[in-house]
Amino acid sequence: MTRDGEGVPDALAQSPLPWQRDLVASLLSRRAQWPHALLVTGPAGIGKRRLAQAIARALLCETPLANGAACAACAGCRYVAAAQHPDLRMIEPVEIDEDGDARLVEWIAVERIRALTRWAAITSHRGGAKVALIVPAERMSEGAANALLKTLEEPPAGTCFLLVSHLPGRLPATIASRCQRIVAPHPTAAQARAWLMQHGTDDADALLAQAHGAPLRALALADPAYQGERSAWIRAFAAPAKLEVAGMGARIDAAPRDQRKDRLAGVIDWLLGWCADLARVRAGGRPSENGAFEAALRELAPAVAPPALFRYHRQLLRQRALLAHPLSPRLVAEALIIDYRALFG
Repeated sequence: MTRDGEGVPDALAQSPLPWQRDLVASLLSRRAQWPHALLVTGPAGIGKRRLAQAIARALLCETPLANGAACAACAGCRYVAAAQHPDLRMIEPVEIDEDGDARLVEWIAVERIRALTRWAAITSHRGGAKVALIVPAERMSEGAANALLKTLEEPPAGTCFLLVSHLPGRLPATIASRCQRIVAPHPTAAQARAWLMQHGTDDADALLAQAHGAPLRALALADPAYQGERSAWIRAFAAPAKLEVAGMGARIDAAPRDQRKDRLAGVIDWLLGWCADLARVRAGGRPSENGAFEAALRELAPAVAPPALFRYHRQLLRQRALLAHPLSPRLVAEALIIDYRALFG
């Protein structure tokens, strides 16, 4: 990534994922009628970014293969692989600080999109296509979205905008309506399992259950530190009578300050999955995310009233929506733990 935050990550040099190859081939076969803007949508963690990157590589390749895919050998492909292609821009909610380090921010600022539109109006350096990726597109600020809309209304010739979003409903309708929507393919369970095993995961099925079948998300969740922390919280949920509010809250503060919101986000996600499994078991089904704790779930389920459980689940969803706002992660976690214990009397 370059200092302006618009460089291209090494992942752009990668090929599409196995479950994306047919779609990419189909899209590239219609290269002559290529739209000026694509909106790639689908659940988080299935590889939408990777799909958009494969398309970008193919559009910038100067000697594409017979099926339209990037050759990986021409000057254009080499520039992309080196994150130095002058006709490629990636816009993400990332800013570069004074030390040159990248940090995530909540919104893609309007200045980033204005700079992108100025770049789009310039003639291609390599004499071919120009490609701009915006990931995730729903993180554009209102001003940024309005700035992009002006460009999409009068798109510059030879420039393709690739917007990636797993929450397309948060995009202005005026933006979405000016893009051709592509639904990223979801892998089958067998494809996801095989891909994870190729990447050295020990328990693909358990990880996929946690990630709702999304293999890239599952691979990220395979981190031993993450799994260790998750296990500690799940064991605590399994014994609500013994839950120590202060002790579990201290686990939030044990993380570095800049990671505490992420730790809280994890706790909320784990609680959401746990409560969903309680509801499934209460209704006579099997747990989805926490199969290893089925016995504990079956013991707890009769003790919780469904209306109270559903209200608590909605409370968790509301709290997750507030994560971006200033808050005390420990206090939020402790309040959620207190309310969780109250479900069981």
